[in-house]
Amino acid sequence: MDFQWVAIALGDVAWISLAFVLGFGSRLIGLPPLVGFLATGFVLNYLGITSGEMLQKLADLGITLLLFAVGLKLNLKMLLRPQVWAVTSIHIGLVIAIFGMGIFSLALVGLPLFTGLDFKMALMLAFALSFSSTVFVVKALEEKGEMKALHGRIAIGILVMQDLAAVVFLAASTGELPSPWALLLFLLIPMRPLFHLLLQRTGHGELLILYGLVLALGGAELFELGGVKDDLGALIMGLLISTHPKAAEMSKTMLGFKDLFLVGFFLSIGMTGQLSLEALMIGLLLVPFVLFKSVLFYALMTRFKLRARTSLLATLNLSNYSEFGLIVAAIGVSNGWIDAEWLVVIAIALSLSFVIAARLSSRDDTIYSSYRLFWLKFQRKERLPDDQQLDTLNAKIAIFGMGRVGTGAYDKMRELYGDTVVGVDFDTERVRRHQEARRNVMRGDPSDADFWDNIHKDHGIELVMLALPNLEANIDALAQLRETAFEGRVAAIARYPDEDLLLSEAGATCVFNIYAEAGAGFAGHIQENLQKKGYCPLPEHD
Repeated sequence: MDFQWVAIALGDVAWISLAFVLGFGSRLIGLPPLVGFLATGFVLNYLGITSGEMLQKLADLGITLLLFAVGLKLNLKMLLRPQVWAVTSIHIGLVIAIFGMGIFSLALVGLPLFTGLDFKMALMLAFALSFSSTVFVVKALEEKGEMKALHGRIAIGILVMQDLAAVVFLAASTGELPSPWALLLFLLIPMRPLFHLLLQRTGHGELLILYGLVLALGGAELFELGGVKDDLGALIMGLLISTHPKAAEMSKTMLGFKDLFLVGFFLSIGMTGQLSLEALMIGLLLVPFVLFKSVLFYALMTRFKLRARTSLLATLNLSNYSEFGLIVAAIGVSNGWIDAEWLVVIAIALSLSFVIAARLSSRDDTIYSSYRLFWLKFQRKERLPDDQQLDTLNAKIAIFGMGRVGTGAYDKMRELYGDTVVGVDFDTERVRRHQEARRNVMRGDPSDADFWDNIHKDHGIELVMLALPNLEANIDALAQLRETAFEGRVAAIARYPDEDLLLSEAGATCVFNIYAEAGAGFAGHIQENLQKKGYCPLPEHD
């Protein structure tokens, strides 16, 4: 059967359907769907099916919206920490030096595809391989609800610093400086109050989504016109409105669109060029070297006073190659510096590194807790103020996740049980706001094995209430409780009926479905308020 003819006849339905099938298959075997999307690209490429205009537009939109979402959650103060800028700078420098020497040595030996590479081109390829994938890391952190955890913020900060280095490289590689008109982009800063005012008045529906698209795509276009990397424009526009109270709502509202468009990006990676045996072998050869990047990240982070666990979790998220490598390779090919097959080589190495990183990231807490004594050998005694082990003092009830649901639960339990209640959240800014409101809330991570071990040995927590942002975060916390043989009761929230059973099987004593119980809670609240205002109770129905 002529598969290419079938795909052309079906149009974009062909790759959409195949992406769903392989993405679903990846989920069934415990891998993220993005692994299936990557495989879809390689299958389509093997069948001779090239990416169409719709697919390329989806890929471009996905990256733009992703960086806009990163900007919405970015804290500039994080970039100024040496754990971010110094770690990034040293890491890039060491990887370029070591990988560059290795690539040049292979060129001297005469290995296929390496032949003809001079030292300058070897350093360029090493620079491309020094980066980690913004797309993958943000996606993984969002799925686990860890974007605002310290290790998540450190990883995002490092990625942003890498993106800034990418902007400098792209300008240098083209030999063109940004247009003088780019100076006008600084006018966006005094326009920030206007952006905030519009955001405040957009409401909560479709206008909010459209406004987000206008900011993301408009920022990208403005920066491109100024001769600056367009994706950086999307990130800056997100940053300009990140302090507004509705920024988090906008991020959640646009999440589905971003995820849909990123499918196009993952498919496009596997469709970058024709696969050959040489390209496949060299791509496979590059994969193990991602572990060297990981070792280097972990060593640097622990030297800069981060806890072993924080360093490890950030490192595992960054243990991959970046889509930026494809951009560097494309520049090299267009300028005649390297063979076009390098596009396929980097696409293979990138895809396989995603598969490895997905497995590592999904088991990060298990990897830490199982070999904790080994990881702790590298931890310095002196640590950062916001990276200490949590001490709940004399609390009997701990509520993890101090969002809207957690806050409501905390207030009610505090009313009933007084000062024996403590709230825990890994968002430093959220913790600060709760403390200003005189709530007993502290910063901590519910999936932290060190914390649960400390609780088990020295404290008397009798009830744990998990109000974390998603199912995976709640299940991770339950796994840590099982590891430490926690003997108290555990309550957890669910959003969908199928989550009730999963949480119960994971060890939850009781599960509260916030949507299913919302009606009963609403009725109870109304009845209580009517009685407080002196209204007669509603008549009982026989």
